[in-house]
Amino acid sequence: MKRWTLIFAALAAMAGPAAAQTITAALNQDIRSSDPGVNRDGNTDMVILHVVEGLVGNSEGGGVGPLLAQKVDVSPDGKTYTFTLRQGVKFHNGAPLTSAEVLWSWNRYMDPKTEWRCLPNFDGRNGTKVVSATAPSPDTFVMVLDKPNAIFLDQLALTDCGGTGILHPDSVKADGSWDRPIGTGPFKFGEWKRGQSVSLLAFDDYVSPPGDKRDGFLGLKKPLVKEVRFLAIPDAATVKAGLQSGAIDVSSVPEAEVAELQADPNLTVELGTNPVRHSIILQTRDPVLKNVKIRQAMAAAIDYQALVDAVTEGIGKVNNSPVYRTSQYYGPVEQQGFTYDPDRAKQLLAESGYKGEKIVLIANKRSTVPSFNTAVIAQQMWQAVGLNVEIQVLDWAAQLDKYNTGAYMMEATSYSPRFDVALGFEQISGPKDKQPRKVWENPEALALIDKAMQVTDPKERQPIFDQLHKMLLEDVPVIFTHNDNDCLAHNKRITGLKPWASNLILWGVAKS
Repeated sequence: MKRWTLIFAALAAMAGPAAAQTITAALNQDIRSSDPGVNRDGNTDMVILHVVEGLVGNSEGGGVGPLLAQKVDVSPDGKTYTFTLRQGVKFHNGAPLTSAEVLWSWNRYMDPKTEWRCLPNFDGRNGTKVVSATAPSPDTFVMVLDKPNAIFLDQLALTDCGGTGILHPDSVKADGSWDRPIGTGPFKFGEWKRGQSVSLLAFDDYVSPPGDKRDGFLGLKKPLVKEVRFLAIPDAATVKAGLQSGAIDVSSVPEAEVAELQADPNLTVELGTNPVRHSIILQTRDPVLKNVKIRQAMAAAIDYQALVDAVTEGIGKVNNSPVYRTSQYYGPVEQQGFTYDPDRAKQLLAESGYKGEKIVLIANKRSTVPSFNTAVIAQQMWQAVGLNVEIQVLDWAAQLDKYNTGAYMMEATSYSPRFDVALGFEQISGPKDKQPRKVWENPEALALIDKAMQVTDPKERQPIFDQLHKMLLEDVPVIFTHNDNDCLAHNKRITGLKPWASNLILWGVAKS
């Protein structure tokens, strides 16, 4: 805290035009890398997507549209995608965007040595396989799939894939190792002081996608300040002090801080909901938790309304489904979640043969996620029915490593946004032998997810999602509690800021 007090004093001392050219934002954790979709988390994605852009991106409504592409043509058989690039786009080193850089970026992502998180999405392991990628002309890039896939473009746009951001080859060193992202976004990657801060600098030659207003990752994307500085501050009290002193311009804040910050005459709090899903995941291959009756008992022992009210200060609403509340597919079936029934939980435990074995629940204390509070409240409810649950608190990086390798019994964690519901189910589902981070590997569910990825008609997709929801409630590989609430606090000198899908988007944002 002492170190941040000194930093805040220095920042607060800044005044005049220079201060108005810099937006200082707080992150609850440092970014993990600067390589899009590689060694990433939500903070990393959010920062890097100010720097890099993909061929396509998501609109505010969750749809997918052209970003670096001017248009996308799909062949009649649904397997060939032709991307025509926008003209006049430049990389941060001044080089023009051509299909050669698109192809170079794609080949790098598809090289297993890159360790791109989303490689399984496109090499056939998750159902989609890109059989060829070519650059037949400087402004044309062509990708061919082995079979039609209705959500191929949605997969390219995923934030945790780094939006499949297009990079200039100068992003890597002469030996091929990673250096820094040279993209086409509204901000250039500046100085990264690991564990402390990341600086992004306005790209004066930025060419925005078409549009006269912001639209998620599409539309008008002009940088309106010279610099954005992200500070890594895990402690919520320190963030609040920085906001109230004016040293921090904007930050996501916990629901518990909303009322107090709303009462501050110098601050504004923007509220919204988003597709982020908060959850407790269960390792179905664990010797104890492989027993479905124990998992069902754990689901039945939780009073979801009480839990969500407690961790969101009454702001949030219960949602036990992977389908987020504002989705067009969130219907009557998805509204039916787990039933709180302690007596039923005790009965299931008796039937399961549970003998009081210790179950370890991993959580973290990041200020803007409910991981720790959820763990504490759920632990009390589980203990009330006879479950022996111990909480292990790790820093987020360590918890994420355990998640990625499947080395856990349970984790209180959160899933990043998936606008397409099929991708929301795919995010948690898959064979663990190939992808240890997956939590649900029911073969019938995987077949249904694959089917949902091949159709676009809502009338055909809704019954599939309904069935998947019911199966998940029966299998209990994960206990979803609620969707995230966007709570963005900022000083009143900031204009143009609005919450969207848990992203702190700072293009189109000004400071007076």
